[in-house]
Amino acid sequence: MHITDYESLLSVARQQAEPQRLLFVFLKASLPKDHGDEQASRFHSGQGGELQPVMSVDKTLDELGSFADLVAESERTKQDWHIVLLAALSGRNGVAPSSDEAEQPLKMMMQAVETGGDLSKFMAFDRAGTPVQFG
Repeated sequence: MHITDYESLLSVARQQAEPQRLLFVFLKASLPKDHGDEQASRFHSGQGGELQPVMSVDKTLDELGSFADLVAESERTKQDWHIVLLAALSGRNGVAPSSDEAEQPLKMMMQAVETGGDLSKFMAFDRAGTPVQFG
């Protein structure tokens, strides 16, 4: 099955042989301090900028609802974000990974953002639930 949106991502995750825990890193886009006029213009038109992780969470599939539910839950934290990165962590022997097991992969996801690493290996969505591609 091809993943085209958040709901299809959940559907594919539910079809996996082992239970999945989904990892979420919420990112805020900002304009670099040393930006030029062209960078500022692109940023204000919705392109470019720097991404910074502002929060992360891990959840089992049973803890997840719609994308609107995810956004609503995130809004209760009062953290502003623009893009959410997602990855899946597969369980073993029919047991989903624990939150403790998700801690290191979440840190690695945040580090990839902070160091300008390859984000194309993660699923990403904007606040409206539209898929975002990193190239």
